[in-house]
Amino acid sequence: MNNQGIWQQNTPYSKLLITVGIVLLCTMVFTVISLAVSSLFLHVSINDLPGIITQPDNPLALPAMKIIQTLTSLGSFVIPPLILAYLFSLPGEDYLFLRKNVALTNILLMIVLMIAAVPLINYLAELNSRMSLPSFLGSLEEWMKEKEKDAAELTKKFLEIKSYPELILNLGMIALIPALGEELLFRGIVQRIFSDWTKNVHGGIWISATLFSAMHLQFYGFIPRLLLGVLLGYMLVWSGSLWMPIIAHFFNNASAVIFIFLFNRGDISIDPDKIGVDENSSGYLIAGTVIFLSLLYVFYRRLKVKEADY
Repeated sequence: MNNQGIWQQNTPYSKLLITVGIVLLCTMVFTVISLAVSSLFLHVSINDLPGIITQPDNPLALPAMKIIQTLTSLGSFVIPPLILAYLFSLPGEDYLFLRKNVALTNILLMIVLMIAAVPLINYLAELNSRMSLPSFLGSLEEWMKEKEKDAAELTKKFLEIKSYPELILNLGMIALIPALGEELLFRGIVQRIFSDWTKNVHGGIWISATLFSAMHLQFYGFIPRLLLGVLLGYMLVWSGSLWMPIIAHFFNNASAVIFIFLFNRGDISIDPDKIGVDENSSGYLIAGTVIFLSLLYVFYRRLKVKEADY
């Protein structure tokens, strides 16, 4: 029996509940799969894995975490949107906006725009990191700091590599899969649901970007990640193609992975996270922001499609 489009007429609220349900189900299934695969490849008991990944000095901890991270990301972000698009769309409908190609000149323009935005993103991240909550929210602030610390430590472990084969693996795990999966889910599915719900494409962009940023549980980087999500949302609306935010997201993640890799190896002396933050790079911040805003306008003029087409 063909079930394609069986929930095409459902309300946005209903589609949101279905989306949450399918994401949670796929996450649970792929978490079990990731544990089984880790157990198989690392030749350890599946019951021992939770203990192994909490032991920083265990040589099996990092490979296990990478396998689990990769497979759960596939299950949480890549698989659910494909299922949901099938259930929400009629045959022949380009629900995820994947059929429209993007011109090479627009991709190159987008890359320059993303590079110009680096000092501004770093500066906003630095301001966000100084956030302090009122004393009566002390317990919440401690929880947020703990989550931030855990995420930073995990990221540091993943990025402590010195060989090019490890770099390629990291590009797949940290850049390619998140770029593809998070754009499919947040821009392809969630943004569309909230655009229909609010009957306003801007509402859909901002709500989905907020959820996108909150999902990372890194609240001291919430603002720059929120604005990145907004930018990616408008890239979809203006271009009419999900490939544009996917490529932009991949470039953002991949460039960070590559630059940190080169910095850790000593091949470059500039810390990419400090561009636009320290007192010696204020010129980069001003110039980068002007170039970014100028290119954003050019990008908008080149790609803009009617909102009714979205």
